[in-house]
Amino acid sequence: MKFRSARILPPLVIFALSLPLLGAPRLELKTAQGKVQGKASSDGQVREFLGIPYAAPPVGPLRWKPPQPAEKWKGVLSATAFGKHCMQFASFSDMIFRDAGESEDCLTLNVWAPADAHGKLPVMVWIYGGGFSAGGTSEARQDGENLAKRGIVVVSMNYRLGIFGFLALPALAEESPEHAAGNYGLMDQTAALRWVQQNIGAFGGDAKNVTIFGQSAGSISVSAQMASPLGQGLFARAIGESGGAFASQGSLTFQALATSERQQEPFVEKTFGGNLEALRAVSADDLVKAVTRKVPGTPIPHFGPNVDGLFLPESIPAIYAEGRQAHIPVLAGWMKDEGTSGIVQGRTMPTVESLRTMAQTEFGPRADEFLHAYAAANDEEAVRVAEDYAGDRFIAYSTWAWLDAQVKTGGAPVYRYSFDLGSPGDPNHRVSFGAFHSDDIEYVFGNLNFRKGAAWRPEDYKLSELMQTYWTNFARTGNPNGGGVPNWPVYQPPDWQVMHLGADSSARPDQHRDRYVFLQQAWNR
Repeated sequence: MKFRSARILPPLVIFALSLPLLGAPRLELKTAQGKVQGKASSDGQVREFLGIPYAAPPVGPLRWKPPQPAEKWKGVLSATAFGKHCMQFASFSDMIFRDAGESEDCLTLNVWAPADAHGKLPVMVWIYGGGFSAGGTSEARQDGENLAKRGIVVVSMNYRLGIFGFLALPALAEESPEHAAGNYGLMDQTAALRWVQQNIGAFGGDAKNVTIFGQSAGSISVSAQMASPLGQGLFARAIGESGGAFASQGSLTFQALATSERQQEPFVEKTFGGNLEALRAVSADDLVKAVTRKVPGTPIPHFGPNVDGLFLPESIPAIYAEGRQAHIPVLAGWMKDEGTSGIVQGRTMPTVESLRTMAQTEFGPRADEFLHAYAAANDEEAVRVAEDYAGDRFIAYSTWAWLDAQVKTGGAPVYRYSFDLGSPGDPNHRVSFGAFHSDDIEYVFGNLNFRKGAAWRPEDYKLSELMQTYWTNFARTGNPNGGGVPNWPVYQPPDWQVMHLGADSSARPDQHRDRYVFLQQAWNR
Protein backbone atom coordinates (compact mmCIF):
# COMPACT_ATOMS: atom_id res chain seq x y z
CA MET A 1 0.00 0.00 0.00
CA LYS A 2 1.49 3.32 -1.02
CA PHE A 3 0.67 5.18 2.17
CA ARG A 4 2.66 2.63 4.16
CA SER A 5 5.54 1.83 1.85
CA ALA A 6 7.13 5.23 2.54
CA ARG A 7 7.33 4.31 6.21
CA ILE A 8 8.98 0.91 5.75
CA LEU A 9 12.51 1.07 7.15
CA PRO A 10 15.48 0.33 4.83
CA PRO A 11 17.26 -2.99 5.54
CA LEU A 12 20.45 -1.33 6.92
CA VAL A 13 18.41 0.78 9.32
CA ILE A 14 16.48 -2.30 10.46
CA PHE A 15 19.78 -4.09 11.07
CA ALA A 16 21.21 -1.19 13.06
CA LEU A 17 18.12 -0.76 15.19
CA SER A 18 17.90 -4.46 15.94
CA LEU A 19 21.49 -4.89 17.16
CA PRO A 20 21.43 -6.36 20.68
CA LEU A 21 22.41 -3.70 23.19
CA LEU A 22 22.87 -4.43 26.88
CA GLY A 23 19.74 -3.34 28.73
CA ALA A 24 18.16 -1.83 25.62
CA PRO A 25 14.36 -2.13 25.39
CA ARG A 26 12.87 -4.30 22.66
CA LEU A 27 11.73 -1.86 19.98
CA GLU A 28 10.83 -4.24 17.15
CA LEU A 29 7.63 -6.19 17.70
CA LYS A 30 5.33 -8.33 15.60
CA THR A 31 1.63 -7.52 15.21
CA ALA A 32 -1.01 -9.42 13.27
CA GLN A 33 -0.50 -7.03 10.33
CA GLY A 34 3.31 -7.06 10.37
CA LYS A 35 6.37 -5.96 12.29
CA VAL A 36 6.64 -2.48 13.79
CA GLN A 37 9.70 -0.54 14.92
CA GLY A 38 9.17 1.89 17.80
CA LYS A 39 11.47 4.18 19.74
CA ALA A 40 12.55 4.67 23.33
CA SER A 41 11.52 7.68 25.39
CA SER A 42 14.22 10.22 26.15
CA ASP A 43 14.91 8.61 29.54
CA GLY A 44 14.72 5.07 28.17
CA GLN A 45 11.95 4.01 30.56
CA VAL A 46 9.16 3.73 27.98
CA ARG A 47 8.83 2.22 24.51
CA GLU A 48 6.72 4.28 22.11
CA PHE A 49 5.01 2.86 19.04
CA LEU A 50 3.26 5.64 17.16
CA GLY A 51 1.02 5.82 14.10
CA ILE A 52 0.23 2.11 13.74
CA PRO A 53 -2.66 1.48 11.28
CA TYR A 54 -5.48 -0.39 13.03
CA ALA A 55 -7.92 -0.28 10.10
CA ALA A 56 -7.85 0.26 6.35
CA PRO A 57 -7.83 3.88 5.18
CA PRO A 58 -11.53 4.93 5.08
CA VAL A 59 -11.24 6.57 1.67
CA GLY A 60 -12.85 6.13 -1.74
CA PRO A 61 -15.39 3.27 -1.61
CA LEU A 62 -14.65 2.80 2.12
CA ARG A 63 -15.79 6.33 2.98
CA TRP A 64 -18.90 6.03 5.21
CA LYS A 65 -18.37 2.33 5.72
CA PRO A 66 -17.67 0.53 9.00
CA PRO A 67 -13.89 0.25 9.48
CA GLN A 68 -12.28 -2.59 7.57
CA PRO A 69 -9.22 -4.58 8.71
CA ALA A 70 -5.83 -3.04 8.05
CA GLU A 71 -3.88 -4.74 5.28
CA LYS A 72 -0.72 -6.62 6.14
CA TRP A 73 2.65 -5.19 5.20
CA LYS A 74 6.04 -6.67 4.44
CA GLY A 75 9.22 -5.63 6.16
CA VAL A 76 9.19 -3.46 9.28
CA LEU A 77 6.86 -0.50 9.66
CA SER A 78 8.37 2.61 11.21
CA ALA A 79 6.21 3.50 14.22
CA THR A 80 8.16 6.48 15.48
CA ALA A 81 5.85 9.37 14.50
CA PHE A 82 2.17 10.08 15.11
CA GLY A 83 -0.23 9.41 12.28
CA LYS A 84 -2.08 12.39 10.85
CA HIS A 85 -5.15 13.52 12.79
CA CYS A 86 -8.57 13.10 11.21
CA MET A 87 -10.28 15.90 9.31
CA GLN A 88 -11.42 18.60 11.77
CA PHE A 89 -14.73 20.44 11.92
CA ALA A 90 -14.12 22.71 14.90
CA SER A 91 -11.20 24.68 16.25
CA PHE A 92 -10.15 24.64 19.91
CA SER A 93 -7.27 26.88 20.95
CA ASP A 94 -5.97 24.36 23.47
CA MET A 95 -5.67 21.55 20.89
CA ILE A 96 -2.08 21.59 19.67
CA PHE A 97 -1.15 18.60 17.51
CA ARG A 98 2.31 17.10 17.04
CA ASP A 99 1.62 15.23 13.80
CA ALA A 100 2.05 16.05 10.11
CA GLY A 101 -1.42 17.53 9.61
CA GLU A 102 -4.94 16.34 8.93
CA SER A 103 -6.04 13.62 6.55
CA GLU A 104 -8.99 11.39 5.77
CA ASP A 105 -6.50 8.52 5.98
CA CYS A 106 -6.13 8.76 9.75
CA LEU A 107 -7.08 5.46 11.43
CA THR A 108 -3.90 4.90 13.42
CA LEU A 109 -3.17 4.27 17.07
CA ASN A 110 -0.28 4.64 19.49
CA VAL A 111 1.09 2.38 22.21
CA TRP A 112 3.25 3.38 25.17
CA ALA A 113 4.69 0.43 27.11
CA PRO A 114 7.19 0.22 29.98
CA ALA A 115 10.66 -0.65 28.76
CA ASP A 116 11.08 -3.27 31.47
CA ALA A 117 7.61 -4.83 31.15
CA HIS A 118 7.32 -8.24 32.77
CA GLY A 119 4.27 -10.48 32.58
CA LYS A 120 0.93 -9.09 31.48
CA LEU A 121 0.33 -5.46 32.39
CA PRO A 122 -2.99 -3.59 32.68
CA VAL A 123 -3.99 -1.71 29.54
CA MET A 124 -5.62 1.74 29.38
CA VAL A 125 -7.16 2.80 26.05
CA TRP A 126 -7.77 6.55 25.74
CA ILE A 127 -10.55 8.16 23.67
CA TYR A 128 -10.09 11.89 23.11
CA GLY A 129 -12.80 14.53 23.23
CA GLY A 130 -13.70 17.39 20.92
CA GLY A 131 -17.47 17.19 20.45
CA PHE A 132 -17.10 14.50 17.76
CA SER A 133 -15.91 17.37 15.57
CA ALA A 134 -12.25 17.80 16.56
CA GLY A 135 -9.39 16.07 18.32
CA GLY A 136 -6.42 13.82 17.74
CA THR A 137 -4.01 11.56 19.60
CA SER A 138 -0.87 13.63 19.11
CA GLU A 139 -1.76 16.33 21.66
CA ALA A 140 1.03 16.64 24.22
CA ARG A 141 -1.36 16.82 27.17
CA GLN A 142 -2.60 13.28 26.42
CA ASP A 143 0.81 11.73 25.78
CA GLY A 144 0.89 8.31 27.43
CA GLU A 145 4.53 8.21 28.49
CA ASN A 146 4.11 9.16 32.15
CA LEU A 147 1.20 6.79 32.76
CA ALA A 148 3.21 3.99 31.18
CA LYS A 149 5.96 4.58 33.73
CA ARG A 150 3.46 3.41 36.35
CA GLY A 151 3.41 -0.09 34.91
CA ILE A 152 0.56 0.46 32.47
CA VAL A 153 0.35 -0.11 28.71
CA VAL A 154 -1.37 2.97 27.27
CA VAL A 155 -3.13 3.09 23.88
CA SER A 156 -4.81 5.96 22.04
CA MET A 157 -6.54 5.97 18.66
CA ASN A 158 -7.70 8.45 16.03
CA TYR A 159 -11.33 8.09 14.94
CA ARG A 160 -13.39 9.75 12.22
CA LEU A 161 -15.13 13.03 13.04
CA GLY A 162 -17.92 15.23 11.72
CA ILE A 163 -19.42 14.31 8.37
CA PHE A 164 -16.78 11.60 7.83
CA GLY A 165 -17.62 9.87 11.08
CA PHE A 166 -21.35 10.45 11.39
CA LEU A 167 -23.08 11.03 8.06
CA ALA A 168 -26.49 9.32 8.09
CA LEU A 169 -28.37 9.15 4.80
CA PRO A 170 -31.17 6.83 3.64
CA ALA A 171 -28.92 5.75 0.76
CA LEU A 172 -26.20 4.70 3.22
CA ALA A 173 -28.74 2.73 5.25
CA GLU A 174 -29.99 1.03 2.08
CA GLU A 175 -26.54 -0.27 1.17
CA SER A 176 -25.89 -1.50 4.72
CA PRO A 177 -26.76 -5.17 5.46
CA GLU A 178 -28.02 -3.97 8.86
CA HIS A 179 -29.84 -0.96 7.33
CA ALA A 180 -27.68 1.28 9.51
CA ALA A 181 -26.01 4.62 8.80
CA GLY A 182 -23.73 6.87 10.82
CA ASN A 183 -21.62 6.09 13.90
CA TYR A 184 -18.57 5.23 11.81
CA GLY A 185 -16.41 7.16 14.28
CA LEU A 186 -17.71 5.09 17.19
CA MET A 187 -17.12 1.90 15.21
CA ASP A 188 -13.55 3.08 14.59
CA GLN A 189 -13.06 3.12 18.36
CA THR A 190 -14.43 -0.41 18.58
CA ALA A 191 -12.09 -1.54 15.80
CA ALA A 192 -9.14 -0.14 17.76
CA LEU A 193 -10.31 -2.09 20.80
CA ARG A 194 -10.43 -5.26 18.70
CA TRP A 195 -6.87 -4.50 17.56
CA VAL A 196 -5.88 -4.26 21.22
CA GLN A 197 -7.41 -7.66 21.93
CA GLN A 198 -5.47 -9.17 19.05
CA ASN A 199 -2.11 -7.46 19.47
CA ILE A 200 -1.54 -5.92 22.90
CA GLY A 201 0.13 -9.04 24.28
CA ALA A 202 3.14 -8.34 22.07
CA PHE A 203 3.60 -5.03 23.89
CA GLY A 204 3.37 -6.60 27.34
CA GLY A 205 -0.32 -5.84 27.89
CA ASP A 206 -3.08 -8.07 29.26
CA ALA A 207 -5.97 -8.29 26.78
CA LYS A 208 -8.21 -9.46 29.63
CA ASN A 209 -7.51 -6.35 31.71
CA VAL A 210 -8.36 -3.40 29.45
CA THR A 211 -9.75 -0.12 30.78
CA ILE A 212 -11.27 2.37 28.37
CA PHE A 213 -11.13 6.00 29.45
CA GLY A 214 -11.96 9.28 27.82
CA GLN A 215 -12.87 12.93 28.33
CA SER A 216 -15.88 14.91 27.05
CA ALA A 217 -16.92 13.28 23.73
CA GLY A 218 -14.40 10.59 24.66
CA SER A 219 -16.23 10.00 27.95
CA ILE A 220 -19.54 9.94 26.10
CA SER A 221 -17.96 7.37 23.80
CA VAL A 222 -16.94 5.24 26.79
CA SER A 223 -20.55 5.09 28.00
CA ALA A 224 -21.67 4.28 24.44
CA GLN A 225 -19.09 1.51 24.01
CA MET A 226 -20.45 -0.04 27.20
CA ALA A 227 -23.94 -0.04 25.65
CA SER A 228 -23.02 -1.30 22.19
CA PRO A 229 -23.22 -5.03 21.46
CA LEU A 230 -20.15 -4.50 19.24
CA GLY A 231 -18.04 -3.54 22.25
CA GLN A 232 -19.02 -6.35 24.60
CA GLY A 233 -16.06 -8.33 25.92
CA LEU A 234 -13.43 -5.91 24.61
CA PHE A 235 -12.75 -4.18 27.95
CA ALA A 236 -13.08 -4.90 31.66
CA ARG A 237 -13.41 -1.42 33.22
CA ALA A 238 -14.41 2.10 32.22
CA ILE A 239 -13.45 5.65 33.25
CA GLY A 240 -15.37 8.73 32.14
CA GLU A 241 -14.27 12.34 32.54
CA SER A 242 -17.08 14.84 31.93
CA GLY A 243 -19.62 13.19 29.68
CA GLY A 244 -22.19 10.45 29.27
CA ALA A 245 -24.44 9.46 26.36
CA PHE A 246 -27.54 10.44 28.33
CA ALA A 247 -28.06 14.04 27.17
CA SER A 248 -31.71 14.84 26.47
CA GLN A 249 -30.94 17.97 24.46
CA GLY A 250 -28.11 19.71 22.63
CA SER A 251 -25.59 18.66 20.00
CA LEU A 252 -24.30 15.68 22.01
CA THR A 253 -27.69 13.94 22.06
CA PHE A 254 -27.84 10.51 20.42
CA GLN A 255 -30.90 11.06 18.25
CA ALA A 256 -32.86 8.55 16.20
CA LEU A 257 -31.44 7.50 12.83
CA ALA A 258 -34.55 8.84 11.08
CA THR A 259 -34.00 12.24 12.71
CA SER A 260 -30.38 12.38 11.55
CA GLU A 261 -31.41 11.40 8.04
CA ARG A 262 -34.16 14.00 7.96
CA GLN A 263 -31.76 16.75 9.06
CA GLN A 264 -28.76 15.79 6.94
CA GLU A 265 -30.20 14.55 3.63
CA PRO A 266 -31.58 17.91 2.34
CA PHE A 267 -28.28 19.68 3.03
CA VAL A 268 -26.20 16.96 1.37
CA GLU A 269 -28.45 16.79 -1.70
CA LYS A 270 -28.49 20.58 -2.08
CA THR A 271 -24.73 20.84 -1.68
CA PHE A 272 -23.42 17.74 -3.45
CA GLY A 273 -26.35 15.90 -5.02
CA GLY A 274 -27.77 12.59 -3.86
CA ASN A 275 -25.53 10.11 -5.68
CA LEU A 276 -23.33 8.16 -3.23
CA GLU A 277 -20.66 7.35 -5.79
CA ALA A 278 -20.28 11.01 -6.65
CA LEU A 279 -20.37 11.97 -2.97
CA ARG A 280 -17.55 9.56 -2.22
CA ALA A 281 -15.54 11.18 -4.99
CA VAL A 282 -15.75 14.68 -3.46
CA SER A 283 -12.39 15.68 -2.00
CA ALA A 284 -12.03 15.62 1.76
CA ASP A 285 -11.12 19.32 1.79
CA ASP A 286 -14.26 20.23 -0.15
CA LEU A 287 -16.43 18.28 2.26
CA VAL A 288 -14.89 20.11 5.20
CA LYS A 289 -15.36 23.49 3.53
CA ALA A 290 -18.99 22.74 2.77
CA VAL A 291 -19.93 21.85 6.33
CA THR A 292 -17.92 24.56 8.08
CA ARG A 293 -18.77 27.62 5.99
CA LYS A 294 -21.57 29.94 7.02
CA VAL A 295 -23.96 30.68 4.15
CA PRO A 296 -27.13 32.69 4.88
CA GLY A 297 -30.24 30.61 4.25
CA THR A 298 -28.33 27.32 4.24
CA PRO A 299 -28.40 25.80 7.72
CA ILE A 300 -25.73 23.19 8.28
CA PRO A 301 -26.92 20.12 10.21
CA HIS A 302 -25.01 18.59 13.09
CA PHE A 303 -23.11 15.41 12.27
CA GLY A 304 -23.00 13.35 15.46
CA PRO A 305 -23.89 9.92 16.86
CA ASN A 306 -27.33 8.38 16.45
CA VAL A 307 -29.25 5.23 17.30
CA ASP A 308 -28.30 3.50 14.07
CA GLY A 309 -29.49 -0.09 14.59
CA LEU A 310 -25.98 -1.56 14.31
CA PHE A 311 -23.66 0.03 16.84
CA LEU A 312 -26.74 0.84 18.92
CA PRO A 313 -29.84 -1.33 18.53
CA GLU A 314 -31.85 1.12 20.66
CA SER A 315 -31.29 4.22 22.77
CA ILE A 316 -28.51 4.13 25.32
CA PRO A 317 -30.77 4.99 28.30
CA ALA A 318 -33.04 2.09 27.28
CA ILE A 319 -30.10 -0.32 27.03
CA TYR A 320 -28.91 0.64 30.52
CA ALA A 321 -32.44 0.54 31.95
CA GLU A 322 -32.74 -3.05 30.70
CA GLY A 323 -29.33 -3.94 32.14
CA ARG A 324 -27.87 -4.88 28.75
CA GLN A 325 -24.77 -2.70 29.04
CA ALA A 326 -21.38 -4.03 30.12
CA HIS A 327 -21.51 -5.06 33.77
CA ILE A 328 -18.12 -3.67 34.74
CA PRO A 329 -16.71 -1.25 37.35
CA VAL A 330 -17.05 2.40 36.37
CA LEU A 331 -15.23 5.49 37.66
CA ALA A 332 -16.52 8.83 36.41
CA GLY A 333 -17.19 12.44 37.31
CA TRP A 334 -16.90 15.99 36.10
CA MET A 335 -15.41 19.41 36.72
CA LYS A 336 -16.89 21.67 39.39
CA ASP A 337 -17.16 24.56 36.93
CA GLU A 338 -18.17 22.91 33.64
CA GLY A 339 -20.41 25.87 32.74
CA THR A 340 -18.35 28.77 34.06
CA SER A 341 -16.96 30.18 30.80
CA GLY A 342 -20.37 31.04 29.40
CA ILE A 343 -21.27 32.99 32.54
CA VAL A 344 -17.91 34.76 32.83
CA GLN A 345 -18.08 35.85 29.20
CA GLY A 346 -21.75 36.85 29.39
CA ARG A 347 -22.74 40.50 29.19
CA THR A 348 -25.11 40.44 32.14
CA MET A 349 -24.80 38.64 35.45
CA PRO A 350 -27.69 36.41 36.52
CA THR A 351 -30.07 37.44 39.29
CA VAL A 352 -32.70 35.53 41.24
CA GLU A 353 -35.36 37.20 39.12
CA SER A 354 -33.68 36.30 35.83
CA LEU A 355 -33.33 32.71 37.05
CA ARG A 356 -37.05 32.62 37.82
CA THR A 357 -37.86 33.90 34.33
CA MET A 358 -35.58 31.28 32.78
CA ALA A 359 -37.08 28.51 34.90
CA GLN A 360 -40.62 29.49 33.92
CA THR A 361 -39.62 29.40 30.25
CA GLU A 362 -37.85 26.05 30.43
CA PHE A 363 -39.84 24.21 33.07
CA GLY A 364 -43.26 25.92 33.09
CA PRO A 365 -45.29 24.92 36.13
CA ARG A 366 -42.23 23.17 37.60
CA ALA A 367 -40.24 26.41 37.82
CA ASP A 368 -40.49 26.54 41.61
CA GLU A 369 -39.15 22.98 41.81
CA PHE A 370 -36.12 24.09 39.80
CA LEU A 371 -35.49 27.07 42.08
CA HIS A 372 -35.82 24.85 45.12
CA ALA A 373 -33.50 22.19 43.74
CA TYR A 374 -30.80 24.73 42.86
CA ALA A 375 -31.42 26.96 45.93
CA ALA A 376 -30.55 30.55 45.02
CA ALA A 377 -31.47 32.82 47.95
CA ASN A 378 -29.84 36.00 46.61
CA ASP A 379 -28.25 37.46 43.48
CA GLU A 380 -24.75 36.36 44.49
CA GLU A 381 -25.93 32.76 44.80
CA ALA A 382 -27.83 33.17 41.53
CA VAL A 383 -24.52 33.52 39.67
CA ARG A 384 -23.33 30.19 41.04
CA VAL A 385 -26.66 28.56 40.24
CA ALA A 386 -26.50 29.85 36.67
CA GLU A 387 -22.98 28.42 36.34
CA ASP A 388 -24.10 25.07 37.75
CA TYR A 389 -27.14 24.87 35.51
CA ALA A 390 -25.07 25.79 32.43
CA GLY A 391 -22.67 22.99 33.30
CA ASP A 392 -25.52 20.56 33.92
CA ARG A 393 -27.11 21.36 30.57
CA PHE A 394 -23.78 21.10 28.82
CA ILE A 395 -22.37 17.86 30.22
CA ALA A 396 -22.61 17.31 33.99
CA TYR A 397 -26.19 15.99 34.02
CA SER A 398 -25.45 13.44 31.28
CA THR A 399 -22.51 12.13 33.32
CA TRP A 400 -24.66 11.91 36.44
CA ALA A 401 -27.42 10.07 34.53
CA TRP A 402 -24.88 7.55 33.21
CA LEU A 403 -23.60 6.82 36.70
CA ASP A 404 -27.12 6.64 38.11
CA ALA A 405 -28.12 4.12 35.44
CA GLN A 406 -25.00 2.02 36.02
CA VAL A 407 -25.62 1.93 39.78
CA LYS A 408 -29.14 0.65 39.16
CA THR A 409 -28.43 -2.10 36.63
CA GLY A 410 -24.66 -2.41 36.13
CA GLY A 411 -23.99 -5.07 38.73
CA ALA A 412 -20.52 -3.71 39.58
CA PRO A 413 -18.99 -0.96 41.76
CA VAL A 414 -19.29 2.66 40.66
CA TYR A 415 -17.03 5.50 41.83
CA ARG A 416 -17.86 9.18 41.33
CA TYR A 417 -15.65 12.25 41.63
CA SER A 418 -15.83 16.04 41.45
CA PHE A 419 -12.72 17.87 40.25
CA ASP A 420 -12.70 21.00 42.44
CA LEU A 421 -9.23 22.53 42.04
CA GLY A 422 -9.43 25.80 40.13
CA SER A 423 -7.12 26.41 37.19
CA PRO A 424 -3.78 28.18 37.79
CA GLY A 425 -4.50 30.02 34.55
CA ASP A 426 -2.83 30.13 31.16
CA PRO A 427 -3.64 31.69 27.75
CA ASN A 428 -6.47 29.20 27.19
CA HIS A 429 -7.77 28.77 30.76
CA ARG A 430 -8.60 31.82 32.85
CA VAL A 431 -8.27 31.62 36.61
CA SER A 432 -11.81 33.00 36.80
CA PHE A 433 -13.10 29.91 34.98
CA GLY A 434 -12.37 27.80 38.06
CA ALA A 435 -12.14 24.04 37.47
CA PHE A 436 -13.10 24.33 33.80
CA HIS A 437 -14.02 21.72 31.18
CA SER A 438 -10.97 19.76 29.94
CA ASP A 439 -8.59 21.12 32.63
CA ASP A 440 -8.27 17.63 34.08
CA ILE A 441 -6.54 15.97 31.11
CA GLU A 442 -3.01 17.06 32.04
CA TYR A 443 -3.52 15.91 35.62
CA VAL A 444 -4.64 12.41 34.64
CA PHE A 445 -1.73 11.90 32.24
CA GLY A 446 0.87 13.52 34.50
CA ASN A 447 1.60 16.10 31.81
CA LEU A 448 1.22 19.41 33.62
CA ASN A 449 4.49 20.70 32.23
CA PHE A 450 3.20 20.37 28.67
CA ARG A 451 0.71 23.20 29.23
CA LYS A 452 2.49 26.41 28.30
CA GLY A 453 2.07 29.58 30.34
CA ALA A 454 0.54 27.96 33.43
CA ALA A 455 1.86 28.92 36.87
CA TRP A 456 1.66 25.47 38.40
CA ARG A 457 1.39 25.27 42.18
CA PRO A 458 2.41 22.50 44.62
CA GLU A 459 -1.23 21.48 44.95
CA ASP A 460 -1.44 20.92 41.18
CA TYR A 461 1.42 18.43 41.21
CA LYS A 462 0.01 16.78 44.33
CA LEU A 463 -3.39 16.34 42.70
CA SER A 464 -1.89 15.06 39.45
CA GLU A 465 0.06 12.44 41.40
CA LEU A 466 -3.10 11.43 43.28
CA MET A 467 -5.25 11.15 40.14
CA GLN A 468 -2.64 9.09 38.33
CA THR A 469 -2.57 6.75 41.33
CA TYR A 470 -6.37 6.47 41.49
CA TRP A 471 -6.74 5.94 37.74
CA THR A 472 -4.00 3.30 37.50
CA ASN A 473 -5.18 1.52 40.67
CA PHE A 474 -8.61 1.29 39.10
CA ALA A 475 -7.13 -0.01 35.85
CA ARG A 476 -5.37 -2.79 37.77
CA THR A 477 -8.17 -3.94 40.05
CA GLY A 478 -11.42 -2.06 39.38
CA ASN A 479 -10.93 -0.18 42.66
CA PRO A 480 -9.14 3.21 42.89
CA ASN A 481 -8.02 2.60 46.47
CA GLY A 482 -4.61 1.39 47.61
CA GLY A 483 -1.14 2.75 48.12
CA GLY A 484 -1.90 5.18 50.92
CA VAL A 485 -4.33 7.42 49.03
CA PRO A 486 -7.45 8.89 50.73
CA ASN A 487 -10.24 6.32 50.86
CA TRP A 488 -12.67 6.55 47.95
CA PRO A 489 -16.02 4.91 48.86
CA VAL A 490 -18.32 3.26 46.35
CA TYR A 491 -20.99 5.60 44.95
CA GLN A 492 -24.23 4.07 46.20
CA PRO A 493 -27.24 4.76 48.43
CA PRO A 494 -27.99 5.95 50.98
CA ASP A 495 -25.36 8.71 51.13
CA TRP A 496 -23.92 8.58 47.56
CA GLN A 497 -20.31 9.37 48.48
CA VAL A 498 -18.41 11.59 46.01
CA MET A 499 -14.62 11.97 45.98
CA HIS A 500 -13.78 15.68 45.82
CA LEU A 501 -10.43 16.06 44.07
CA GLY A 502 -8.62 19.22 45.10
CA ALA A 503 -5.80 20.60 47.20
CA ASP A 504 -6.94 18.29 50.02
CA SER A 505 -9.00 15.48 48.53
CA SER A 506 -11.70 13.71 50.49
CA ALA A 507 -15.01 11.92 50.02
CA ARG A 508 -18.32 13.47 51.11
CA PRO A 509 -22.00 12.63 50.64
CA ASP A 510 -23.55 14.06 47.48
CA GLN A 511 -25.08 17.46 48.24
CA HIS A 512 -26.79 17.95 44.87
CA ARG A 513 -28.66 14.74 44.15
CA ASP A 514 -32.04 16.48 44.41
CA ARG A 515 -31.27 18.76 41.48
CA TYR A 516 -30.24 15.90 39.21
CA VAL A 517 -33.28 13.85 40.12
CA PHE A 518 -35.38 16.92 39.26
CA LEU A 519 -33.67 17.33 35.88
CA GLN A 520 -34.08 13.62 35.18
CA GLN A 521 -37.81 13.87 35.80
CA ALA A 522 -38.25 17.15 33.94
CA TRP A 523 -36.18 16.33 30.86
CA ASN A 524 -37.34 12.73 30.46
CA ARG A 525 -41.03 13.38 30.87
